[in-house]
Amino acid sequence: MDMDVVWTFLSTQGLDFALKVLGAVVAWFVGRWVIGILKRLTQASIRRGRRLDETLAVYITAVVGVALNVLLVLVILDIFGVRTTSFAALLAGAGLAIGTAWGGLLTHFAAGVFLQVLRPFKVGDHVIIGGVNGKVTELGLFGTTVVTGDGVTALVGNNKVLSDTIQNFSTLPARRVDTTVKVDNSVNVHEAIDKLREAVAKVANVAREPKPEIEILQFTPEGPLLAVRPFTHTDNYWQVYFDTHKAIVDTFSAAGYPVPEVRTAQRSIQEAVSKVTSPGSA
Repeated sequence: MDMDVVWTFLSTQGLDFALKVLGAVVAWFVGRWVIGILKRLTQASIRRGRRLDETLAVYITAVVGVALNVLLVLVILDIFGVRTTSFAALLAGAGLAIGTAWGGLLTHFAAGVFLQVLRPFKVGDHVIIGGVNGKVTELGLFGTTVVTGDGVTALVGNNKVLSDTIQNFSTLPARRVDTTVKVDNSVNVHEAIDKLREAVAKVANVAREPKPEIEILQFTPEGPLLAVRPFTHTDNYWQVYFDTHKAIVDTFSAAGYPVPEVRTAQRSIQEAVSKVTSPGSA
């Protein structure tokens, strides 16, 4: 490198360039600070108005943040003498390359817009999206954040969310809890059903309508297998699930019902053989 050229640049334009760099740095930090304030004000004003739910409020805040950051970059480029028209022409010239590199992000962004329009779920809903089961905490520009029941945060791309099956457990007021219990053959099954129906109905957070379903599911060698199906809101699913099992144990213990004896195939064969070989058998 010719040092004379460098020296000439520094002596003639060095101060101007240094001031531009300093101005760009100041503009960046001040701009980011202002953007943070504007995002918080935007989100606060949206929530204060209470006309939009949390899902759309977060999404609009994210859009505002991206737009302001793009504007900040344009301002910094303008400090260095790169005009907006030149920047737009540069983007147009590199459109194909940008479209190829960012194609995936753009599809996720477009899918996010459709998710906001179609509204298959909102922040706080319990869903299964993209194979992830959990509660939605954010619907972002490019992905949806879900927190699973075991405390893992998952980010699912919006395009994957929209192109796959969406299961929303929070749309309806009540969700069915499925469990089973086996009754010994010596027990009056109708009496057991009545006792269970009364006990399960008293479990906390079990919905009154629809009423708990307790019916014979199938017959087994040990005794009838009952389907025990109370309904509750999805937020109380596991509490009702576990408490229903406790109600079954308490009810059967109080009634003195015996535990169904498991009959294996080997034991059945042995009993059949013993009957044939016993002295009193015909």
